[in-house]
Amino acid sequence: MGAMTSFPGMRGGTVQGYFSQPGHAKGPAVVVIQEWWGVQGQIKAVCDRLARMGFTALAPDLYGGKVIPYHDEAAASAAVSSLDFKAAVEDVVRGAVVHLKKSASKVGLMGFCMGGAVAVIGAARIRELDTAVSFYGLPPANVVSGKDVRVPLQGHFASEDHSVTPEKVDAFETQLKDAGRKYEFYRYQAHHAFMNEDRKAVHDPKAAALAWDRTLAWLQRYLGVAL
Repeated sequence: MGAMTSFPGMRGGTVQGYFSQPGHAKGPAVVVIQEWWGVQGQIKAVCDRLARMGFTALAPDLYGGKVIPYHDEAAASAAVSSLDFKAAVEDVVRGAVVHLKKSASKVGLMGFCMGGAVAVIGAARIRELDTAVSFYGLPPANVVSGKDVRVPLQGHFASEDHSVTPEKVDAFETQLKDAGRKYEFYRYQAHHAFMNEDRKAVHDPKAAALAWDRTLAWLQRYLGVAL
């Protein structure tokens, strides 16, 4: 359904990304942020799935074309360690939001794992954004806290997660609540990356289906949708 495209970054230059849009109508838009593996087939599939529901979707390539095999965690760790998250959000992710907002009245941001952390950072720092959804991703406390979040934020987290632990999720939710932010946080009896159907060892179909339904309801509430 979708294809690779290019759009301008906020600091000049051209950024590549995977773009998918509805065939029957022009609806609101969602920027989708990759896991630490790059713009894998699963991320493209999320964009296509959103397009089938009436959303225009764009997954900017934060790695400049690099896609890492799922078994190579060392390479994924090296790639994410070399990524300038602040620059990525301010240049590439915001660029994608601004690009989509030229034709969409509202734009949301969704991310998975590393991309979930980016989505939370964007929820605090991208002023053109209307809402954000994070799947099992939170930024370090010294980067963004709950009180910094500006737009309605939905989060989906796994109880069996040794990276984004339940304790970290609880602490961030407390910050959101104390600051009076609009949010929904959900916990699932599942493992990190439970949404990724390409990773059979951790994919949880039941949790993934429930999280997806909740996500669509959230996006429709804050973005609207053309069906």
